[in-house]
Order: sequence, then C-alpha cells, then structure tokens
Amino acid sequence: MQQLSQQAFGWGEEGGASIDADSSLVAAVLSKDRKATAVFVARFGDGLYAYVRSRVAPRYDEVDDLVQEIFLAAWENLSRYQGSGPLQAWVMGIARHKVEDYYRARLRALEPIEDSHQDQLVSAVVPEFHQMLEYNEMKVKARSVLASLPEPYRLALIWRYWEQASAQEMALKMDKTEKAIERLLARARAEFRERWDHDQSA
Repeated sequence: MQQLSQQAFGWGEEGGASIDADSSLVAAVLSKDRKATAVFVARFGDGLYAYVRSRVAPRYDEVDDLVQEIFLAAWENLSRYQGSGPLQAWVMGIARHKVEDYYRARLRALEPIEDSHQDQLVSAVVPEFHQMLEYNEMKVKARSVLASLPEPYRLALIWRYWEQASAQEMALKMDKTEKAIERLLARARAEFRERWDHDQSA
C-alpha cells in the first residue's frame, strides 16, 4: 500500500523520482500532509541509517539519535529546498553536515592520545591506506580494523577519507592547526597499518 501511494503521487523510490516529484513531495510535507511525511521517512530512512551506521561504527547506540537529528534538520529547513537538484542529494548533504558535527563534538570531547609510538609512527608513510578502504574484497577487514582503533583515530580517518574532508577543512572546524590535524592523521594511519599487518600475520 505504501509503495502504491508513492507511485500514485509520483513519489517514487530514490533512484526514480524526478525533480518535479521531489518538489511535490516537499510541498505536501510542508502542508502537514501526514501521508507525505510518512513517504518522506520511508524513502530516505534506510539510506540514512546505512550511511550513519557506517560512519559511527561501532557506536551503534548513537545511530538512532543521529538519524533523528538529520530528519529534524531536514524538516526544519525543507522550505529552503529549491528543486535545483535531487531531493536525495539535498537530504544527504544535511546528513554529511550532521556527521561532521558529530565528529567535531566527539573529537573535542575525547582525551588526546599520547605519543606512545613516538616519531617513528608519526612519520610513517602509508601511501596505500586509501586503497585498503576502496577495494571491495578488503572492505570488511577495513571496517573491522577501523572499529578496533581508538575513537580519535577512527573518527579522524573516516572524516578524512570517507567524507573526503581535507586536513585544512578539519583544522578549521576543530579550531586546530592544520599541522596538528596532519599529525593526528599520521598517527591514525600508522596505527591502522600496524593493526592491519598484525591481522594479516595472525
């Protein structure tokens, strides 16, 4: 029934909705149409949950709250949607900002990690790190290794490589120097590589 109601109003699934259908859905939600609101949640809910889970793992207890924050921000700003692009991309833009806010808040709240490995790890070069995250056959292992890292390292790496934020952008949002962020990333990459290699030999 839910699928039929979506089709009847032209509100298809994420891949098939037109800009006009997106705009009509937005207008209906803004007019307090409960069915439209339910369609909005059904259409984007699964994608948002998957996106957030992959970014905050293993802190799965925070997923529900973060997804709710994203939906709330979307509804509060829905009148700003101009129909110049897909509604899905607009919603995911809000999700990315909320995830960045989460990273920033968590990293500020966490205690800094001491230089337990000293300069040899800080200066370690892991040029193939991004490849470890990209190859499909390595994704499961990469997620497992990331989940095992201290939270500051894990969040910094996901923010930098999955969210494609530059060290300069991270520094501005964290009120830190770019050099400090690069140092954090160097430690995080070195720790990732150490645990990756340990798993390989285990």
